[in-house]
Amino acid sequence: MDIERFVEDCVAANCESDAQDAVLEVLARAMENPAACLKALGEPERADINVLHRSETLTIFSAAWTPQMNLMPHNHLMWANIGIYTGREDNIMWRRGERRLEGFGAKTLFEGDVAALAFDAIHSVTNPLPRFTGGIHIYGGDFFDTPRSLWDPETLEEKPSDGAVIRAIFERENERLENRREA
Repeated sequence: MDIERFVEDCVAANCESDAQDAVLEVLARAMENPAACLKALGEPERADINVLHRSETLTIFSAAWTPQMNLMPHNHLMWANIGIYTGREDNIMWRRGERRLEGFGAKTLFEGDVAALAFDAIHSVTNPLPRFTGGIHIYGGDFFDTPRSLWDPETLEEKPSDGAVIRAIFERENERLENRREA
């Protein structure tokens, strides 16, 4: 896998009339060979967000989930495409109910799988495996500069979120992993 070419193809696809579907096709082609993605991006060793491209209209990064990492319900306020090149990602889909969020579906992504999330999707993510999961995440906007929400996992209270909040969650996850290794 040539990362520069992959990014160029995603940027070009993002100019199509149905940008999300066009970009999803590029991602699906890349996920046909997850081993090549793993070789190009490297074996995940820590919770990480490695930005491959960032603009006002498109963000592409590889994300690594630590073993058994959980990310509380959150939204993106832009479309999202996800492809898993190693491990597994379990998603619970949520929607706003009368009193709080309600779970209404689930989607499990295995190595080589891709998924598209709508602009208004709310989901939580779990890596249920005792090893790292790696995926390519593509967003139809500037993921890091878009104010959005996340929900407390216990109370489902809505709170503000953005790229800095997500990065802090990943850093706390690395600390959790390090503490588990030392124990």
